[in-house]
Amino acid sequence: MSQRSEAGSDAKPGNRLTVVIAQLDFLVGDIPGNARDILEAARSAERVHGADVVVFPELCLTGYPPEDLLLRPSLDLRIQEALDQLMAAELDAAIVIGLPLREKGLLYNGAAVIDKGRITARYFKQFPPNYQVFDEKRYFAEGTEPCVVDIRGVPVGLTVCEDIWSDGPIESAVAAGAKLILNLNASPYDIGKQARRKALLERKAQANGISIVYANLVGGQDELIFDGGSLVVDQYGQVAMEAPQFSEGLYAVDFTHERHCQPVSQPLPEEPSLPHNIYSALVLGVRDYVNKNGFKSVVLGLSGGIDSALTLAIAVDALGADRVRAVMMPFRYTADMSREDASTQAKTMGVQYEVYSIEPMYDAFMQTLAEPFAGTEPDTTEENLQARIRGVILMALSNKFGAMVLTTGNKSEMAVGYSTLYGDMAGGFDALKDVPKTLVFELARYRNEISPVIPDRVISRPPSAELAPGQEDKDSLPDYAVLDQILNLYVERDYSAEAIIAEGYERADVERVTRLVDVNEYKRRQAPLGIRITERGFGKDRRYPITNGWKIGK
Repeated sequence: MSQRSEAGSDAKPGNRLTVVIAQLDFLVGDIPGNARDILEAARSAERVHGADVVVFPELCLTGYPPEDLLLRPSLDLRIQEALDQLMAAELDAAIVIGLPLREKGLLYNGAAVIDKGRITARYFKQFPPNYQVFDEKRYFAEGTEPCVVDIRGVPVGLTVCEDIWSDGPIESAVAAGAKLILNLNASPYDIGKQARRKALLERKAQANGISIVYANLVGGQDELIFDGGSLVVDQYGQVAMEAPQFSEGLYAVDFTHERHCQPVSQPLPEEPSLPHNIYSALVLGVRDYVNKNGFKSVVLGLSGGIDSALTLAIAVDALGADRVRAVMMPFRYTADMSREDASTQAKTMGVQYEVYSIEPMYDAFMQTLAEPFAGTEPDTTEENLQARIRGVILMALSNKFGAMVLTTGNKSEMAVGYSTLYGDMAGGFDALKDVPKTLVFELARYRNEISPVIPDRVISRPPSAELAPGQEDKDSLPDYAVLDQILNLYVERDYSAEAIIAEGYERADVERVTRLVDVNEYKRRQAPLGIRITERGFGKDRRYPITNGWKIGK
């Protein structure tokens, strides 16, 4: 049995319904602030677009994902206070919001329609996801009923995010009389996600003969990026409107309502290049993490290498040069070209730039350690000491000036442990944590197409940690082109070592790489958060035990 509301006011002249998608960036946990943003957006949608209904993203009232904030005793009180504020606002348009709803002691991921000062319909999400980064079954019960609400003479079916990826919710809403589907989303970004969304919506709309409004969240939340890209698809499966990715906005679509509820098509944006798409996600992720957590600025170690060069470009594009500080910390193994290239980029990008030699501190440590190290040969201990001294300097600047440390490790390094605990891993956020090394090069070249900020030889020279004489990354690792392909198969596609070898890769390389991935879980657990851009980032996506007896190859 479906949930239906009372009829709203008469349809617009000419049987037109104006739907405005509020593709906005909400702050998790700030229920009063989010309610204010909802009201401001609704009033703007009425004033600018003549909205009949304004559709907001999933759980917009709490932000997404609220995680264990949903378990706080005061949740229901705060939600009710926000609802009272929204109902008292005297809006002309109906608003459809996402929020936690409690019914008979159970909490649901829900949607509510507020119209003419009261809640006219409530819907409970039927398929709370529990895979990849999602953990909704920890908090939410499963809804079972469709909801169809009359909005200005149009029977509208409500669904929430995962409901549209599953069979049942849209079909039951259509069976209950819906002529238009509103789908509220907090769908996180990964490479290729927008294409998958379009394909799904086109199939669902065509199969059910109904237009679908897909309203998606935008913004960064810890490691997750919500990219917006809200869509409207007509009953024939054609995209009628596509909002930009990675930017906030109010996007209006007119519908004619006769036999069908048909959107008036709009010009579609050009398909962005993959590097543009990924780079935009990284910029948004850094901006929101820094700003939402109240940091005044960021500081990073600028080594003259490609990872720190790309991180600096992302930071400046995200925050502005006046909020970015770059520090070169040379040692006896630091090449002249590294010093020159770091200085050149810092000046080109207009950031605060300083040079602090770590030589005196290294010598002091080695003097202290001379007795216990007597009779031993230099090894990675001395290399790691250099990285840890640099980490101490950056953290001291962070503490003194309130600047968050941006680390610069990439996914390839994180995978195989090519990093130093309490050294180059010391910091608050890692923009490149889910970016393979080969993609780092591609993104650096893309950024230089916008304006040449990264010196060419930073991109063309062989990568090196410069922790030993003549050191290059290839001395310790397979070529990155090979390494990243093996990592893709092992980490993101769950191939066994034997299955990867069967794909044509050298047994020695595969066994070495898979072993390094397995034994370095303890490092990754202590790494800073980083932006997720793949379907299998290190963190919420991939949760392996540190202590285990699983054998590679099987």
